[in-house]
Parts: sequence; structure tokens; C-alpha cells
Amino acid sequence: MARVTFRNVWKKYGDFAAVKDLNIDCPDGTFLSILGPSGCGKSSTMRMVAGLEHISAGDILFDDKRINDLAPKDRDVAMVFENYALYPHKSVFENMANPLKLRGQDTGRIKDRVTQAAQLLEIGHLLERRPQELSGGQKQRVAIGRAIVREPKLFLFDEPIAHLDAKLRAHMRGEIKHMQRTLGTTMVYVTHDQLEAMSMADQIAVMHEGELQQLGSPREVYNKPVNAWVAGFVGEPAMNFLTCELSREADRLSLSHPNFSLALKPDQAGCLNGTTGTVRMGVRPDALAISMTRPAEPVITGEVFVTELLGGDMIVEVQLADARIRVKTAPEFAGSPGEACYLSVNRDKWHAFDTGTGRAYF
Repeated sequence: MARVTFRNVWKKYGDFAAVKDLNIDCPDGTFLSILGPSGCGKSSTMRMVAGLEHISAGDILFDDKRINDLAPKDRDVAMVFENYALYPHKSVFENMANPLKLRGQDTGRIKDRVTQAAQLLEIGHLLERRPQELSGGQKQRVAIGRAIVREPKLFLFDEPIAHLDAKLRAHMRGEIKHMQRTLGTTMVYVTHDQLEAMSMADQIAVMHEGELQQLGSPREVYNKPVNAWVAGFVGEPAMNFLTCELSREADRLSLSHPNFSLALKPDQAGCLNGTTGTVRMGVRPDALAISMTRPAEPVITGEVFVTELLGGDMIVEVQLADARIRVKTAPEFAGSPGEACYLSVNRDKWHAFDTGTGRAYF
């Protein structure tokens, strides 16, 4: 097991910087997810850790050892790819045993390690089959088992379940998380799927255009995004954004919009001291409550645009003067398109962002 540290790491392809001044500390035994859209630099980051890409500048350390110049075979990492990379002519046992055979391990140890890994992954009954006789999920377990038998310091997962169907992805998320907890090994998991990162990781590194946007626990990234980009990328359904004017009446600071005027709490107003003009209000669909009758407290007035039933939830899209926002509510909601509706905001869970830089005020 290893502590992994990225210290001012850059990756350039000619004049293009794919990774820019990356600084991350991943403690020993941590499940770290690197999350971001295609082209954000997450796979380049993983490939630098594995030794498959040259580090343009900065250092990567395992514990306190700089590994920039170590050959991939000397880094003691195991990587699991999206496409399995199994030998089609070998059995499951032979595929899993291959790394140990290459290291010259004795037959008895190889058998023990493969059997233990197969039991952990519940594929012991498949050891004599060939890859073409397996389902997609079974192939992925074999690829993971091949990594486990090596007992590496570090596991690297590069979008390993991206192409599986939704039900199998959900199952494999639980399997991989359970495996990491059981083994206690440091794991770096690259994905573009924020649901995977949120449900599995201890720490999430959110990247965008080669830059680290935020590093924190899933709860921190979801509840306290550092900027509007992270707030909009993490969460499903996505956060709603509205451009609002800051208005002050007596000692009360409010966010004003054609459809509402809502007062900030005192601590939130303090975060906006000296700020004038407009801000971007951000509120998640589950921080809004919808009613077809006007409540007593100040609300957002709107009109039902469309409803979407999602099993145990209903998503209601509401038309405002200059935008549409989404609300998550109970499936029993009976409003119809075109009807007036009223939205209450949980002001403990809303956010304000700078309209220029996107920086979060609160």
C-alpha cells in the first residue's frame, strides 16, 4: 500500500497542457476518484502514475519516494482497463495467474493467490472457462482479479465499467467498493460518471480543462462546491442557476429576480459584503419544494412546463421569466403543464456564485 502525492505535476503534448500544476495528496488506503468530462486530463494523470506517460514537470511520489523515472514494471501498480485486455486463448485461471508466472512465482503460491482472489470476486466456478464464455461483468471481475493477485501498492482503474449496462454498473460499483475496503489498498479510479465517483470514493478530485477544481469528500463536493462549474457538473439532476440582482432594504440583503425576492440569511449576507450588481443563484432540485397553492412565506412563482415521472420521484420543470428550473418532488404531484405553481427554497442549501469567475460566495 502507498500514499500517492502529486506535486505541481504538468503534462504537455507539444504546446498543449493536458494537466496543469496538479497537487493532490492521497493517503494510504484511500479510494480516490478523479472525476471530470472527456478531455479534462484525468486519463493522462493516471497514465503518468502508471508510467505510461512522461511527466512534463513536477513530481509524483509513492510514500516519500519520487517515481518519475521508474519504469512501469518497477512501480508496483496494477491497472484495470475498460476493455478487460484478457488473453482469449487462456482460461480464467491462466489469465489471473499470468502476472505471477511472469514474476517466477512457484506453482503453489500462484494457485493460492488465484483461488483467494476468485473467492473474493465470486468467480471461483469460472476458473476453467475462456473469456468468450463469460459475460461483460464476469470479464471485468477477471481483469480485476488479475490485478488483485499481484498484491500491488496501488490499484489504478481507468473507467472500468463505463460500457456495462446500467444494472450491471450499479452491481459492479458495490463490488469494487467492497473489494477496496476488504483489501485496504490505495485505489485511484478515473471516471466521467459523477454517480460512480459519489457512490464509491473517499475523496474526489474534480478536474476541468486540465486543472484541479476541487478535492474533497463526496459530501463536501456536493454540498459545498467551490465554484459554479463543480456545482453544475456534480449532482443529478443538475443544479439550477438563475441570475439575480443584489438588493438591500434596511439591513436585509436579498436576491431579486422577476419571479421572486428572497432574503439571505445573516451569515450568507456576510459572505457578500462589498459585492454589488448581479450574482448567480444556485439551488439543487431537491432543495426546492413545489405547491399549487401559494404559501404564506416568500416564494418563487412560476408555471408548470412539463413533468417527468422517474419511479419514486417526479421531476417538475418550471418556467420562469427568463429560464426553466427543475424541482424534485413526490410522484403524487398533480400539477399540469400551464398551471401556476409556487416554489419554496431551503435557504440552508442554496448557493451564490460570482457571475464572472464562478467562485462560490457560499
